[in-house]
Amino acid sequence: MLSKSQLHFFPVISLLFSAAMWGVIWYPLRLLEESGLGGLWATLVMYGVASLVGLWLIRGHWHELRRHPWLLIVLMCSNAWCNVAFILAVLDGQVVRVILLFFLSPIWSILLGMAILGERLDRMATITLILALLGAAVMLWEPSIGMPWPRDLSEWLAISAGMGFALANVMARKMQDVSVSAKTAITWFAVTLLAFFWLLFTEVTLPEASFATVGYAAMLGLFGVVLMTLAVLYGVTHMPVSRSAVILLFEIVVGAVSSQLLSDEVIQMAEWVGGGLIVLAAYLSTRSHLNEQKLQNK
Repeated sequence: MLSKSQLHFFPVISLLFSAAMWGVIWYPLRLLEESGLGGLWATLVMYGVASLVGLWLIRGHWHELRRHPWLLIVLMCSNAWCNVAFILAVLDGQVVRVILLFFLSPIWSILLGMAILGERLDRMATITLILALLGAAVMLWEPSIGMPWPRDLSEWLAISAGMGFALANVMARKMQDVSVSAKTAITWFAVTLLAFFWLLFTEVTLPEASFATVGYAAMLGLFGVVLMTLAVLYGVTHMPVSRSAVILLFEIVVGAVSSQLLSDEVIQMAEWVGGGLIVLAAYLSTRSHLNEQKLQNK
C-alpha cells in the first residue's frame, strides 16, 4: 500500500518525465522531416498509432464519454490544436524560443484555473509563478524592440499551442470523474483527426518518405507520444493547475540543452539565466507541494 506522500509524489515525477520528453521530441521530428515525412504527416502517423493504443485503453470506459459531452469536446479541440501547432512550430522555429513561448501557458492556466475551478494562489505558488515568468522574460527579451514579441508564424503557433495546453489542463482537472484512460484516448483521436483534415484541406501531396521512415514515426508514436501523454494527463489530473503548469516549465531547460547539443542553434547567456530561474521555480513548487503533504500526514 502506497502512502499519501508517495501518491502525491508520482504526479510530480510524471510531469517532469513528460516535460523532458517534450523537450527533446523536436530532434526526431526534424530527422523525420529531413527523411521526407513532414510535420503534419508525421503527426498523422504518430497519433494514428497512438489512437490504436487508445482503443485498448478506453475499453470499458466508453460510458464515461457521456458524462460531460461539451467539456470533452473542448478537451479534444484544445488538445488537438496544442499538439499539432506545437509540432509545426518546433519544426520551423528556433527550439528554445518556441518552447518558451509555448510555456507562457502558466498565465492562461492560472487565469482559467481561477475562473473555472475556483482555485486560489497561495504565497509559494505566487512566488514560483513570478520566478518562472521572470525567467521567461529574461530569455525572450529582444533589445531591438524592447519587449518579448513573436518573430514569425512558428512563434504565433507556439503561443496558441500554449493556450490550448492550458485549457486542456483545466478541462482534464475539472472532469475528475472521467478516467485518465478515456481522456488520453480522445486526445489521440482528436490530434489524428485534426492532422488528417488539415492535410485534406491544404491539399498536401503524399510524402516521399521510405517505409522505414514511416516505421520510425510509428515507433515514435508508440513509445514517445503514448508515454508522454499518459504521464502529463496523470499529473495534471492529480495536481492543482497552478503547480502542474510551473513544473512543466522544466521542458524549457531540456529544450535549451538539447538544442545546443544536437543543433547549430546558439543559446545566449540570457537563456541560461532565464532557464535557471525557471528550474528554481519548478524546484520550489515541487518542494512546497511535497512538504504540504508531509504536514497533512503527521
